[in-house]
Amino acid sequence: MSPLAVEASARRLRAAGRQPRVAVLLGSGWGPFAQALEDPITVPYAELPAFPALQVGGHAGQVVLGRIGRHEVAVLAGRQHAYETGTADGMKGAIRTLARCGVKVLVQTNAAGSLTHALPPGSTMLISDHLNLSQLSPLIGEGGDDRFVSMTEAYDPALRAAARDAVARLGQEHASIGEGVYAWFVGPQFETPAEIRMCQVLGAQAVGMSTVPETIVARHAGLRVLAVSLLTNMAAGLSGEKLSHAHTLASAAAASSRAVAQLRAIVQAMEV
Repeated sequence: MSPLAVEASARRLRAAGRQPRVAVLLGSGWGPFAQALEDPITVPYAELPAFPALQVGGHAGQVVLGRIGRHEVAVLAGRQHAYETGTADGMKGAIRTLARCGVKVLVQTNAAGSLTHALPPGSTMLISDHLNLSQLSPLIGEGGDDRFVSMTEAYDPALRAAARDAVARLGQEHASIGEGVYAWFVGPQFETPAEIRMCQVLGAQAVGMSTVPETIVARHAGLRVLAVSLLTNMAAGLSGEKLSHAHTLASAAAASSRAVAQLRAIVQAMEV
């Protein structure tokens, strides 16, 4: 992604007159969060040259600028996945645009499969670390020594602690959130039961097809990262469910109210 495209995209967002310091990237099931913003201004991805064209249901393809409590927030409604192009850099231009606009924290969300019955469908999980099983990187081809990004504490511990506290202060209906390791597969096919057993042995609690490339780009850009998964199903071989994208979307929609309430509380309480 060219620096000129990033600068043009940043210029277009700055023209809206907002100064977001927090960005929230919405995955499947998290779309209603954008409706929680006060005084929203919407900018389609099509007007932002560094942003991708989207080809997956459930992703609106727009930036919504507004406020959550005391924070100015940029909400990205949708992401490009590696399975759409075969590369992991689909969101690189978008995230670099956010950094160029002064964003300091990237909050990521996704829909994921659960690898443990302690996190049943409908649960939410803070990501504490990840397994990049594909070893694809959005930084392949980058020059300079800063491409050697440390991924220790890629998911900011202080942000996670504050998120746990924010959720704990909610009413009993919403006051539960797990924490664990997220395993990334490229997809678009779902994992085999054998692959799921492998992930369990490796110490993962959730599995999905996103988030890891964006975290790598964000850390390269100097952003702090918080990530939350909405568990929409038990992973392959752990239940009798037939997995499909339609099933993921339906399960995410059924659980989104609770997840969005948690996310709103997390963003409101965030120190940036």
